Amino acid sequence: MQVPADQLKKFITESGLVGKADIAAAVKDAKARDTNLGDVLVSSGKIKEDDLRRIEAYVLGIPFLSLVGEKIDFAVLSLIPEPIARTHNIISYKKNGKELEVAMLDVDDLPVIDFIKKKVELKVLPRLTDVASIKAALAQYKQSLKADFDKIIQKESASLKTIAENADGAPATEKELKALAEDLPIVKIVDTLISHAILQNASDIHIEPGEESLVVRYRIDGILHDAMTLPKDSAPGIVARIKVLSNLKLDEKRLPQDGRFKITEGEQRVSFRVSTLPTYFGEKTVIRVLKESSHGFSLEGLGFHGTALERIHESMKQKTGMILASGPTGSGKTTTLYTVLDLLNTPDVNISTVEDPIEYQMARINQTQVKSEIGLTFANGLRTLLRQDPDIIMVGEIRDTETVGLAINAALTGHLVLSTIHTNSAAGAIPRMIDMGAESFLIVSTVKTVIGQRLVRRLTNAKEKYTPSASELDVLGKSVDLERVLGFLKEEKIVGADATWKTIPFYRAKKSEESEDGYSGRLGIHEVLKVTPTIKELILKGAPQDAIEKQAKSEGMMTMLEDGIFLAVQGLTTMEEVLRVVSE
Repeated sequence: MQVPADQLKKFITESGLVGKADIAAAVKDAKARDTNLGDVLVSSGKIKEDDLRRIEAYVLGIPFLSLVGEKIDFAVLSLIPEPIARTHNIISYKKNGKELEVAMLDVDDLPVIDFIKKKVELKVLPRLTDVASIKAALAQYKQSLKADFDKIIQKESASLKTIAENADGAPATEKELKALAEDLPIVKIVDTLISHAILQNASDIHIEPGEESLVVRYRIDGILHDAMTLPKDSAPGIVARIKVLSNLKLDEKRLPQDGRFKITEGEQRVSFRVSTLPTYFGEKTVIRVLKESSHGFSLEGLGFHGTALERIHESMKQKTGMILASGPTGSGKTTTLYTVLDLLNTPDVNISTVEDPIEYQMARINQTQVKSEIGLTFANGLRTLLRQDPDIIMVGEIRDTETVGLAINAALTGHLVLSTIHTNSAAGAIPRMIDMGAESFLIVSTVKTVIGQRLVRRLTNAKEKYTPSASELDVLGKSVDLERVLGFLKEEKIVGADATWKTIPFYRAKKSEESEDGYSGRLGIHEVLKVTPTIKELILKGAPQDAIEKQAKSEGMMTMLEDGIFLAVQGLTTMEEVLRVVSE
Protein backbone atom coordinates (compact mmCIF):
# COMPACT_ATOMS: atom_id res chain seq x y z
CA MET A 1 0.00 0.00 0.00
CA GLN A 2 1.43 3.30 -1.10
CA VAL A 3 0.81 6.19 1.27
CA PRO A 4 -1.25 8.84 -0.61
CA ALA A 5 0.83 11.97 -1.22
CA ASP A 6 -1.72 14.27 0.47
CA GLN A 7 -1.83 12.08 3.57
CA LEU A 8 1.98 11.86 3.74
CA LYS A 9 2.32 15.62 3.22
CA LYS A 10 -0.19 16.34 6.01
CA PHE A 11 1.48 14.01 8.51
CA ILE A 12 5.03 15.28 7.81
CA THR A 13 3.82 18.89 8.09
CA GLU A 14 2.12 18.20 11.42
CA SER A 15 5.16 16.34 12.75
CA GLY A 16 7.37 19.39 12.15
CA LEU A 17 10.18 17.24 10.67
CA VAL A 18 10.26 19.33 7.48
CA GLY A 19 9.41 23.02 7.00
CA LYS A 20 6.34 24.02 4.96
CA ALA A 21 8.43 25.76 2.29
CA ASP A 22 10.60 22.64 1.82
CA ILE A 23 7.51 20.42 1.60
CA ALA A 24 5.92 22.70 -1.02
CA ALA A 25 9.13 22.63 -3.11
CA ALA A 26 9.32 18.83 -2.77
CA VAL A 27 5.68 18.41 -3.89
CA LYS A 28 6.41 20.51 -6.98
CA ASP A 29 9.61 18.54 -7.69
CA ALA A 30 7.80 15.20 -7.26
CA LYS A 31 5.16 16.19 -9.82
CA ALA A 32 7.80 17.39 -12.29
CA ARG A 33 9.82 14.15 -11.96
CA ASP A 34 6.72 11.91 -11.75
CA THR A 35 7.92 10.32 -8.53
CA ASN A 36 6.60 10.15 -4.97
CA LEU A 37 6.98 12.83 -2.33
CA GLY A 38 8.87 10.63 0.14
CA ASP A 39 11.67 9.79 -2.31
CA VAL A 40 12.18 13.48 -3.15
CA LEU A 41 12.40 14.44 0.54
CA VAL A 42 14.96 11.67 1.21
CA SER A 43 17.10 12.36 -1.88
CA SER A 44 17.23 16.09 -1.06
CA GLY A 45 18.28 15.37 2.53
CA LYS A 46 15.18 16.96 4.11
CA ILE A 47 14.28 13.78 5.95
CA LYS A 48 16.10 10.57 6.84
CA GLU A 49 14.96 7.37 5.18
CA ASP A 50 14.54 5.77 8.60
CA ASP A 51 12.13 8.55 9.65
CA LEU A 52 10.19 8.30 6.38
CA ARG A 53 9.80 4.54 6.81
CA ARG A 54 8.51 5.01 10.35
CA ILE A 55 5.99 7.61 9.16
CA GLU A 56 4.78 5.37 6.34
CA ALA A 57 4.46 2.42 8.71
CA TYR A 58 2.45 4.55 11.18
CA VAL A 59 0.10 5.90 8.49
CA LEU A 60 -0.44 2.42 7.00
CA GLY A 61 -0.85 0.79 10.40
CA ILE A 62 2.04 -1.63 9.74
CA PRO A 63 4.68 -2.29 12.43
CA PHE A 64 8.13 -0.83 11.72
CA LEU A 65 11.28 -2.50 13.00
CA SER A 66 15.04 -2.06 12.81
CA LEU A 67 17.29 -5.12 12.50
CA VAL A 68 20.56 -3.22 12.92
CA GLY A 69 22.52 -4.92 15.70
CA GLU A 70 19.98 -7.77 15.96
CA LYS A 71 21.26 -11.36 15.78
CA ILE A 72 18.86 -13.51 13.76
CA ASP A 73 18.65 -17.28 14.28
CA PHE A 74 20.23 -18.75 11.13
CA ALA A 75 17.56 -21.47 10.97
CA VAL A 76 14.96 -18.70 10.59
CA LEU A 77 17.11 -16.44 8.38
CA SER A 78 17.83 -19.27 5.92
CA LEU A 79 14.12 -19.97 5.37
CA ILE A 80 14.49 -17.36 2.62
CA PRO A 81 17.53 -18.13 0.40
CA GLU A 82 20.14 -15.37 0.34
CA PRO A 83 19.79 -14.57 -3.44
CA ILE A 84 16.01 -14.06 -3.01
CA ALA A 85 16.50 -12.00 0.16
CA ARG A 86 19.06 -9.78 -1.60
CA THR A 87 17.07 -9.37 -4.84
CA HIS A 88 13.72 -8.61 -3.20
CA ASN A 89 14.92 -6.90 0.01
CA ILE A 90 13.06 -9.30 2.27
CA ILE A 91 14.40 -10.85 5.51
CA SER A 92 12.94 -13.72 7.52
CA TYR A 93 13.65 -12.79 11.16
CA LYS A 94 11.09 -14.34 13.51
CA LYS A 95 9.02 -17.56 13.55
CA ASN A 96 6.11 -18.19 15.90
CA GLY A 97 4.42 -21.54 15.36
CA LYS A 98 2.73 -21.32 11.94
CA GLU A 99 3.57 -17.64 11.47
CA LEU A 100 6.70 -16.14 9.91
CA GLU A 101 7.51 -12.45 10.36
CA VAL A 102 9.44 -10.90 7.47
CA ALA A 103 11.04 -7.44 7.22
CA MET A 104 10.61 -5.71 3.84
CA LEU A 105 11.29 -2.41 2.10
CA ASP A 106 8.11 -2.79 0.03
CA VAL A 107 5.18 -4.43 1.79
CA ASP A 108 3.19 -4.10 -1.49
CA ASP A 109 5.36 -6.76 -3.16
CA LEU A 110 2.59 -9.36 -3.10
CA PRO A 111 4.17 -11.79 -5.64
CA VAL A 112 7.27 -12.30 -3.46
CA ILE A 113 5.10 -12.64 -0.31
CA ASP A 114 3.04 -15.35 -2.06
CA PHE A 115 6.24 -17.07 -3.24
CA ILE A 116 7.65 -17.16 0.30
CA LYS A 117 4.32 -18.36 1.68
CA LYS A 118 4.31 -21.35 -0.72
CA LYS A 119 7.97 -22.11 -0.08
CA VAL A 120 7.87 -22.15 3.74
CA GLU A 121 4.20 -23.23 4.08
CA LEU A 122 3.67 -20.66 6.83
CA LYS A 123 1.52 -17.55 7.23
CA VAL A 124 3.74 -14.59 6.26
CA LEU A 125 3.43 -11.37 8.27
CA PRO A 126 5.14 -8.41 6.49
CA ARG A 127 6.83 -5.68 8.54
CA LEU A 128 8.30 -2.44 7.19
CA THR A 129 12.04 -1.84 7.66
CA ASP A 130 14.86 0.34 6.23
CA VAL A 131 17.89 -0.22 3.96
CA ALA A 132 20.37 -0.33 6.87
CA SER A 133 18.41 -3.21 8.43
CA ILE A 134 18.37 -5.18 5.17
CA LYS A 135 22.15 -4.74 4.76
CA ALA A 136 22.85 -5.78 8.35
CA ALA A 137 20.72 -8.92 7.96
CA LEU A 138 22.27 -9.86 4.59
CA ALA A 139 25.72 -9.69 6.22
CA GLN A 140 24.61 -12.45 8.62
CA TYR A 141 24.22 -14.90 5.71
CA LYS A 142 27.97 -14.60 5.05
CA GLN A 143 28.93 -15.03 8.70
CA SER A 144 26.78 -18.13 9.08
CA LEU A 145 28.06 -19.61 5.83
CA LYS A 146 31.66 -19.25 7.00
CA ALA A 147 30.89 -21.23 10.17
CA ASP A 148 29.24 -23.98 8.10
CA PHE A 149 32.13 -23.89 5.64
CA ASP A 150 34.67 -24.55 8.39
CA LYS A 151 32.67 -27.61 9.50
CA ILE A 152 32.59 -29.02 5.95
CA ILE A 153 36.34 -28.52 5.51
CA GLN A 154 37.15 -30.23 8.81
CA LYS A 155 34.84 -33.14 8.06
CA GLU A 156 35.90 -33.70 4.44
CA SER A 157 39.62 -33.14 5.07
CA ALA A 158 39.65 -36.30 7.16
CA SER A 159 38.37 -38.23 4.13
CA LEU A 160 41.02 -36.61 1.94
CA LYS A 161 43.78 -37.80 4.24
CA THR A 162 42.47 -41.34 3.96
CA ILE A 163 42.49 -41.08 0.15
CA ALA A 164 46.08 -39.78 0.16
CA GLU A 165 47.27 -42.53 2.50
CA ASN A 166 45.91 -45.15 0.12
CA ALA A 167 48.18 -43.91 -2.67
CA ASP A 168 51.39 -45.86 -3.32
CA GLY A 169 53.53 -42.75 -3.87
CA ALA A 170 53.83 -43.18 -7.67
CA PRO A 171 52.77 -40.27 -9.94
CA ALA A 172 49.01 -40.42 -10.47
CA THR A 173 47.76 -41.33 -13.94
CA GLU A 174 45.11 -39.28 -15.73
CA LYS A 175 42.51 -41.93 -14.89
CA GLU A 176 43.42 -41.84 -11.19
CA LEU A 177 43.36 -38.04 -11.12
CA LYS A 178 39.93 -37.99 -12.77
CA ALA A 179 38.62 -40.45 -10.21
CA LEU A 180 40.06 -38.28 -7.41
CA ALA A 181 38.45 -35.15 -8.94
CA GLU A 182 35.06 -36.86 -8.86
CA ASP A 183 35.42 -38.03 -5.27
CA LEU A 184 32.62 -36.63 -3.08
CA PRO A 185 34.83 -34.87 -0.48
CA ILE A 186 36.78 -33.08 -3.24
CA VAL A 187 33.59 -32.03 -5.04
CA LYS A 188 32.10 -30.67 -1.80
CA ILE A 189 35.22 -28.68 -0.91
CA VAL A 190 35.59 -27.08 -4.37
CA ASP A 191 31.85 -26.29 -4.58
CA THR A 192 31.97 -24.68 -1.13
CA LEU A 193 35.12 -22.72 -2.00
CA ILE A 194 33.38 -21.27 -5.05
CA SER A 195 30.04 -20.57 -3.32
CA HIS A 196 31.79 -18.84 -0.44
CA ALA A 197 33.84 -16.70 -2.83
CA ILE A 198 30.70 -15.59 -4.70
CA LEU A 199 28.88 -14.63 -1.48
CA GLN A 200 31.96 -12.75 -0.27
CA ASN A 201 32.02 -10.81 -3.58
CA ALA A 202 35.58 -12.03 -4.15
CA SER A 203 37.14 -11.17 -7.52
CA ASP A 204 39.80 -13.92 -7.35
CA ILE A 205 40.44 -17.21 -5.54
CA HIS A 206 44.11 -18.10 -4.90
CA ILE A 207 44.89 -21.75 -4.08
CA GLU A 208 48.56 -21.85 -3.06
CA PRO A 209 50.51 -25.03 -2.18
CA GLY A 210 53.08 -24.79 0.61
CA GLU A 211 55.50 -27.24 2.17
CA GLU A 212 53.02 -28.46 4.80
CA SER A 213 49.63 -27.01 3.87
CA LEU A 214 47.42 -25.60 1.15
CA VAL A 215 46.45 -21.93 1.65
CA VAL A 216 43.28 -20.49 0.11
CA ARG A 217 43.01 -16.71 -0.23
CA TYR A 218 40.24 -14.48 -1.60
CA ARG A 219 40.77 -11.07 -3.16
CA ILE A 220 37.91 -8.93 -1.87
CA ASP A 221 37.68 -5.26 -2.89
CA GLY A 222 41.24 -5.46 -4.20
CA ILE A 223 42.77 -6.83 -0.97
CA LEU A 224 43.88 -10.45 -0.50
CA HIS A 225 42.50 -12.13 2.64
CA ASP A 226 43.41 -15.56 4.02
CA ALA A 227 40.24 -17.64 3.78
CA MET A 228 41.44 -20.97 5.15
CA THR A 229 44.30 -23.44 5.41
CA LEU A 230 43.74 -26.99 4.14
CA PRO A 231 45.81 -30.17 4.55
CA LYS A 232 48.56 -30.55 1.94
CA ASP A 233 46.98 -33.90 1.01
CA SER A 234 43.96 -32.10 -0.43
CA ALA A 235 45.98 -30.21 -3.08
CA PRO A 236 46.10 -32.84 -5.90
CA GLY A 237 42.36 -33.51 -5.69
CA ILE A 238 41.34 -29.85 -5.57
CA VAL A 239 43.56 -28.92 -8.53
CA ALA A 240 42.33 -31.96 -10.47
CA ARG A 241 38.68 -31.01 -9.78
CA ILE A 242 39.23 -27.47 -11.03
CA LYS A 243 41.01 -28.83 -14.13
CA VAL A 244 38.06 -31.12 -14.86
CA LEU A 245 35.62 -28.18 -14.57
CA SER A 246 37.71 -26.04 -16.94
CA ASN A 247 38.67 -28.79 -19.44
CA LEU A 248 42.41 -28.71 -18.76
CA LYS A 249 44.87 -31.59 -19.06
CA LEU A 250 44.87 -33.50 -15.78
CA ASP A 251 48.32 -35.07 -16.10
CA GLU A 252 50.10 -31.88 -17.29
CA LYS A 253 51.79 -30.41 -14.21
CA ARG A 254 54.98 -29.01 -15.72
CA LEU A 255 53.47 -26.25 -17.88
CA PRO A 256 51.00 -23.42 -17.10
CA GLN A 257 47.44 -23.90 -18.34
CA ASP A 258 44.46 -21.57 -18.82
CA GLY A 259 40.78 -22.48 -18.95
CA ARG A 260 37.22 -21.34 -18.22
CA PHE A 261 33.96 -22.67 -16.82
CA LYS A 262 30.52 -21.38 -15.83
CA ILE A 263 28.01 -22.15 -13.11
CA THR A 264 24.60 -20.85 -12.05
CA GLU A 265 24.57 -19.77 -8.40
CA GLY A 266 21.09 -18.91 -7.12
CA GLU A 267 19.62 -16.60 -9.76
CA GLN A 268 22.88 -15.43 -11.32
CA ARG A 269 25.31 -16.88 -13.87
CA VAL A 270 28.98 -16.73 -12.92
CA SER A 271 31.99 -17.28 -15.22
CA PHE A 272 35.40 -18.37 -13.94
CA ARG A 273 38.77 -17.88 -15.61
CA VAL A 274 41.30 -20.45 -14.41
CA SER A 275 45.09 -20.24 -14.49
CA THR A 276 47.46 -22.93 -13.19
CA LEU A 277 51.19 -22.39 -12.65
CA PRO A 278 53.83 -24.91 -11.52
CA THR A 279 55.60 -23.85 -8.30
CA TYR A 280 58.20 -25.54 -6.09
CA PHE A 281 55.58 -27.23 -3.86
CA GLY A 282 53.00 -27.98 -6.55
CA GLU A 283 50.57 -26.23 -8.88
CA LYS A 284 49.23 -22.84 -7.82
CA THR A 285 45.71 -22.15 -9.11
CA VAL A 286 44.11 -18.72 -9.47
CA ILE A 287 40.44 -18.42 -10.37
CA ARG A 288 39.04 -15.08 -11.56
CA VAL A 289 35.35 -14.73 -10.60
CA LEU A 290 33.26 -12.89 -13.21
CA LYS A 291 29.60 -12.31 -12.37
CA GLU A 292 27.75 -11.97 -15.66
CA SER A 293 25.20 -9.68 -13.99
CA SER A 294 27.97 -7.24 -13.02
CA HIS A 295 27.96 -5.28 -16.27
CA GLY A 296 25.49 -2.52 -17.10
CA PHE A 297 27.23 0.13 -14.99
CA SER A 298 26.90 3.83 -15.67
CA LEU A 299 29.92 6.11 -15.96
CA GLU A 300 28.65 8.03 -12.93
CA GLY A 301 28.34 4.78 -11.00
CA LEU A 302 31.99 3.99 -11.79
CA GLY A 303 33.04 7.29 -10.17
CA PHE A 304 33.30 9.69 -13.15
CA HIS A 305 32.09 13.25 -12.59
CA GLY A 306 32.50 16.86 -13.66
CA THR A 307 34.88 17.73 -16.52
CA ALA A 308 36.19 14.14 -16.75
CA LEU A 309 32.68 12.83 -17.41
CA GLU A 310 32.03 15.53 -20.02
CA ARG A 311 35.29 14.71 -21.83
CA ILE A 312 34.40 11.01 -22.10
CA HIS A 313 30.94 11.82 -23.48
CA GLU A 314 32.56 14.18 -26.01
CA SER A 315 35.01 11.49 -27.16
CA MET A 316 32.15 8.97 -27.51
CA LYS A 317 30.51 11.27 -30.07
CA GLN A 318 33.55 10.93 -32.35
CA LYS A 319 33.18 8.62 -35.36
CA THR A 320 36.92 7.94 -35.62
CA GLY A 321 39.96 7.95 -33.36
CA MET A 322 41.04 6.11 -30.21
CA ILE A 323 39.84 6.06 -26.60
CA LEU A 324 42.37 4.40 -24.28
CA ALA A 325 41.96 3.19 -20.69
CA SER A 326 45.29 2.97 -18.84
CA GLY A 327 46.32 1.50 -15.51
CA PRO A 328 47.85 -1.62 -13.96
CA THR A 329 46.23 -5.07 -13.91
CA GLY A 330 43.03 -5.11 -11.88
CA SER A 331 42.38 -1.36 -12.03
CA GLY A 332 38.98 -1.65 -13.74
CA LYS A 333 40.04 -0.69 -17.28
CA THR A 334 37.94 -3.36 -18.98
CA THR A 335 34.86 -2.48 -16.93
CA THR A 336 35.21 1.15 -18.03
CA LEU A 337 35.43 0.12 -21.69
CA TYR A 338 32.44 -2.24 -21.37
CA THR A 339 30.44 0.65 -19.88
CA VAL A 340 31.42 2.92 -22.79
CA LEU A 341 30.53 0.13 -25.25
CA ASP A 342 27.15 -0.33 -23.54
CA LEU A 343 26.41 3.38 -24.09
CA LEU A 344 27.57 3.21 -27.73
CA ASN A 345 25.62 0.00 -28.42
CA THR A 346 22.75 1.24 -30.61
CA PRO A 347 21.01 -0.54 -33.52
CA ASP A 348 22.66 1.70 -36.14
CA VAL A 349 26.28 0.67 -35.42
CA ASN A 350 28.28 -2.53 -35.85
CA ILE A 351 30.51 -3.18 -32.83
CA SER A 352 33.18 -5.90 -32.85
CA THR A 353 35.74 -6.82 -30.19
CA VAL A 354 38.81 -9.02 -29.83
CA GLU A 355 39.44 -9.86 -26.17
CA ASP A 356 41.44 -12.08 -23.84
CA PRO A 357 39.30 -13.13 -22.10
CA ILE A 358 35.72 -12.18 -22.96
CA GLU A 359 34.71 -11.15 -19.45
CA TYR A 360 31.02 -10.38 -20.13
CA GLN A 361 28.81 -11.34 -23.04
CA MET A 362 27.01 -8.30 -24.47
CA ALA A 363 23.96 -8.44 -26.74
CA ARG A 364 24.38 -7.14 -30.32
CA ILE A 365 28.19 -7.01 -29.98
CA ASN A 366 30.39 -9.44 -31.92
CA GLN A 367 33.01 -10.66 -29.46
CA THR A 368 36.06 -12.75 -30.41
CA GLN A 369 38.23 -14.64 -27.91
CA VAL A 370 42.01 -14.60 -28.46
CA LYS A 371 43.52 -18.10 -28.85
CA SER A 372 47.25 -17.59 -29.25
CA GLU A 373 47.95 -21.33 -29.28
CA ILE A 374 46.28 -21.61 -32.71
CA GLY A 375 47.52 -18.27 -33.99
CA LEU A 376 44.47 -16.11 -33.16
CA THR A 377 46.30 -13.20 -31.52
CA PHE A 378 45.12 -9.63 -30.88
CA ALA A 379 46.87 -8.55 -34.08
CA ASN A 380 45.42 -11.32 -36.27
CA GLY A 381 41.96 -10.86 -34.77
CA LEU A 382 42.07 -7.10 -35.31
CA ARG A 383 43.29 -7.56 -38.90
CA THR A 384 40.26 -9.77 -39.61
CA LEU A 385 37.82 -7.44 -37.82
CA LEU A 386 38.69 -4.67 -40.26
CA ARG A 387 37.21 -6.82 -43.03
CA GLN A 388 33.96 -7.26 -41.06
CA ASP A 389 32.64 -3.73 -41.77
CA PRO A 390 32.78 -2.49 -38.15
CA ASP A 391 31.95 1.03 -36.94
CA ILE A 392 33.39 0.57 -33.47
CA ILE A 393 36.21 -1.80 -32.47
CA MET A 394 37.40 -2.77 -29.02
CA VAL A 395 40.85 -4.37 -28.67
CA GLY A 396 41.24 -5.94 -25.22
CA GLU A 397 44.84 -4.75 -24.83
CA ILE A 398 47.54 -2.98 -26.83
CA ARG A 399 50.67 -4.91 -25.88
CA ASP A 400 53.01 -5.04 -28.88
CA THR A 401 54.20 -3.21 -31.99
CA GLU A 402 51.93 -5.06 -34.40
CA THR A 403 48.76 -4.44 -32.36
CA VAL A 404 49.45 -0.73 -31.80
CA GLY A 405 50.14 -0.29 -35.52
CA LEU A 406 46.90 -2.02 -36.56
CA ALA A 407 44.85 -0.13 -33.94
CA ILE A 408 46.19 3.23 -35.21
CA ASN A 409 45.49 2.23 -38.83
CA ALA A 410 41.94 1.24 -37.86
CA ALA A 411 41.41 4.64 -36.22
CA LEU A 412 42.81 6.39 -39.30
CA THR A 413 40.53 4.53 -41.70
CA GLY A 414 37.18 5.54 -40.25
CA HIS A 415 36.71 3.50 -37.06
CA LEU A 416 36.30 4.37 -33.40
CA VAL A 417 38.80 2.18 -31.52
CA LEU A 418 38.68 1.43 -27.78
CA SER A 419 41.51 -0.34 -26.00
CA THR A 420 43.50 -0.68 -22.78
CA ILE A 421 47.19 -0.09 -22.19
CA HIS A 422 49.30 -0.90 -19.13
CA THR A 423 50.75 2.37 -17.80
CA ASN A 424 50.76 4.11 -14.43
CA SER A 425 49.04 7.30 -15.61
CA ALA A 426 47.06 8.73 -18.50
CA ALA A 427 50.04 10.79 -19.72
CA GLY A 428 52.22 7.67 -19.56
CA ALA A 429 50.22 6.06 -22.37
CA ILE A 430 51.82 8.33 -24.98
CA PRO A 431 55.51 7.40 -24.37
CA ARG A 432 54.42 3.77 -23.97
CA MET A 433 52.89 3.77 -27.46
CA ILE A 434 56.04 5.44 -28.87
CA ASP A 435 58.12 2.78 -27.11
CA MET A 436 56.04 0.12 -28.91
CA GLY A 437 56.91 1.70 -32.26
CA ALA A 438 54.03 4.12 -32.90
CA GLU A 439 54.98 7.34 -34.71
CA SER A 440 54.24 10.61 -32.89
CA PHE A 441 52.40 12.12 -35.86
CA LEU A 442 50.10 9.08 -36.01
CA ILE A 443 49.38 9.23 -32.27
CA VAL A 444 48.27 12.88 -32.44
CA SER A 445 46.08 12.04 -35.45
CA THR A 446 44.23 9.22 -33.69
CA VAL A 447 44.28 9.32 -29.89
CA LYS A 448 41.44 11.52 -28.61
CA THR A 449 41.19 10.66 -24.91
CA VAL A 450 43.22 8.65 -22.40
CA ILE A 451 41.59 7.54 -19.13
CA GLY A 452 43.94 6.73 -16.24
CA GLN A 453 42.42 4.90 -13.29
CA ARG A 454 42.75 2.93 -10.07
CA LEU A 455 40.20 1.24 -7.80
CA VAL A 456 39.71 2.24 -4.16
CA ARG A 457 37.55 0.54 -1.56
CA ARG A 458 34.19 2.17 -0.86
CA LEU A 459 33.21 3.09 2.70
CA THR A 460 30.05 1.65 4.24
CA ASN A 461 27.39 3.81 5.89
CA ALA A 462 29.01 3.12 9.29
CA LYS A 463 31.88 5.52 8.53
CA GLU A 464 33.26 7.88 11.16
CA LYS A 465 33.65 11.62 10.44
CA TYR A 466 36.75 13.55 11.58
CA THR A 467 38.50 16.84 10.85
CA PRO A 468 42.19 16.46 9.86
CA SER A 469 44.77 18.31 11.94
CA ALA A 470 47.00 21.05 10.54
CA SER A 471 49.99 18.69 10.53
CA GLU A 472 48.03 16.05 8.56
CA LEU A 473 47.04 18.67 6.00
CA ASP A 474 50.67 19.83 5.74
CA VAL A 475 51.82 16.26 5.00
CA LEU A 476 49.06 15.82 2.41
CA GLY A 477 49.91 19.19 0.88
CA LYS A 478 53.38 17.92 0.01
CA SER A 479 51.85 15.34 -2.38
CA VAL A 480 49.07 17.41 -3.92
CA ASP A 481 47.97 21.03 -4.41
CA LEU A 482 45.13 21.20 -1.87
CA GLU A 483 43.97 24.64 -3.05
CA ARG A 484 43.50 23.23 -6.55
CA VAL A 485 41.40 20.35 -5.13
CA LEU A 486 39.38 22.86 -3.08
CA GLY A 487 38.67 24.71 -6.32
CA PHE A 488 37.28 21.52 -7.91
CA LEU A 489 35.12 20.85 -4.81
CA LYS A 490 33.65 24.36 -4.95
CA GLU A 491 33.18 24.20 -8.72
CA GLU A 492 31.05 21.05 -8.42
CA LYS A 493 29.33 22.44 -5.28
CA ILE A 494 30.46 19.60 -3.03
CA VAL A 495 31.42 22.19 -0.39
CA GLY A 496 30.27 25.75 0.19
CA ALA A 497 31.85 28.76 -1.50
CA ASP A 498 33.43 29.87 1.80
CA ALA A 499 34.72 26.41 2.84
CA THR A 500 38.36 25.93 3.88
CA TRP A 501 40.39 22.81 4.64
CA LYS A 502 40.09 23.64 8.34
CA THR A 503 36.32 23.09 8.16
CA ILE A 504 36.09 20.24 5.62
CA PRO A 505 35.74 16.80 7.25
CA PHE A 506 37.15 13.46 6.10
CA TYR A 507 35.97 9.96 7.04
CA ARG A 508 37.44 6.81 8.61
CA ALA A 509 36.38 3.20 8.13
CA LYS A 510 34.35 1.80 11.00
CA LYS A 511 33.63 -1.85 11.75
CA SER A 512 29.96 -2.82 11.57
CA GLU A 513 27.60 -5.73 10.98
CA GLU A 514 27.77 -4.92 7.29
CA SER A 515 31.56 -5.10 7.04
CA GLU A 516 34.38 -6.22 9.31
CA ASP A 517 36.80 -3.59 7.97
CA GLY A 518 34.37 -0.78 7.22
CA TYR A 519 34.58 -1.14 3.42
CA SER A 520 32.20 -2.73 0.94
CA GLY A 521 32.67 -2.64 -2.83
CA ARG A 522 34.98 -0.46 -4.91
CA LEU A 523 34.84 2.62 -7.10
CA GLY A 524 37.27 4.25 -9.47
CA ILE A 525 39.46 7.29 -9.14
CA HIS A 526 40.30 8.70 -12.55
CA GLU A 527 42.16 11.20 -14.64
CA VAL A 528 40.93 11.94 -18.15
CA LEU A 529 43.51 13.41 -20.53
CA LYS A 530 42.06 15.09 -23.61
CA VAL A 531 44.56 15.33 -26.48
CA THR A 532 44.18 19.05 -27.21
CA PRO A 533 46.15 21.04 -29.84
CA THR A 534 48.72 22.13 -27.23
CA ILE A 535 49.25 18.55 -26.06
CA LYS A 536 49.56 17.43 -29.69
CA GLU A 537 52.40 19.94 -30.11
CA LEU A 538 54.18 18.55 -27.03
CA ILE A 539 53.86 14.98 -28.35
CA LEU A 540 55.26 15.98 -31.74
CA LYS A 541 58.20 17.67 -29.99
CA GLY A 542 58.90 14.47 -28.05
CA ALA A 543 58.10 16.09 -24.67
CA PRO A 544 58.43 13.84 -21.60
CA GLN A 545 55.47 12.42 -19.68
CA ASP A 546 55.74 15.03 -16.89
CA ALA A 547 55.47 17.91 -19.36
CA ILE A 548 52.35 16.38 -20.97
CA GLU A 549 50.75 15.88 -17.55
CA LYS A 550 51.61 19.43 -16.45
CA GLN A 551 49.97 20.86 -19.57
CA ALA A 552 46.89 18.63 -19.12
CA LYS A 553 46.53 19.86 -15.52
CA SER A 554 46.73 23.47 -16.69
CA GLU A 555 43.86 22.66 -19.07
CA GLY A 556 41.64 21.36 -16.27
CA MET A 557 42.58 17.68 -15.86
CA MET A 558 42.07 16.39 -12.33
CA THR A 559 44.76 13.82 -11.46
CA MET A 560 43.94 10.48 -9.85
CA LEU A 561 45.28 11.64 -6.49
CA GLU A 562 43.20 14.82 -6.66
CA ASP A 563 40.13 12.80 -7.66
CA GLY A 564 40.76 10.48 -4.72
CA ILE A 565 40.78 13.41 -2.28
CA PHE A 566 37.62 14.71 -4.00
CA LEU A 567 35.86 11.39 -3.30
CA ALA A 568 37.27 11.21 0.25
CA VAL A 569 35.68 14.56 1.09
CA GLN A 570 32.34 13.15 -0.10
CA GLY A 571 32.71 10.24 2.33
CA LEU A 572 32.92 7.62 -0.44
CA THR A 573 36.41 6.43 0.56
CA THR A 574 39.27 7.31 2.93
CA MET A 575 42.51 9.20 2.41
CA GLU A 576 44.44 6.12 3.57
CA GLU A 577 42.81 4.11 0.79
CA VAL A 578 43.60 6.74 -1.85
CA LEU A 579 47.26 6.98 -0.82
CA ARG A 580 47.47 3.16 -0.80
CA VAL A 581 46.66 2.88 -4.49
CA VAL A 582 48.16 6.10 -5.88
CA SER A 583 51.85 6.94 -5.70
CA GLU A 584 53.06 10.31 -6.89
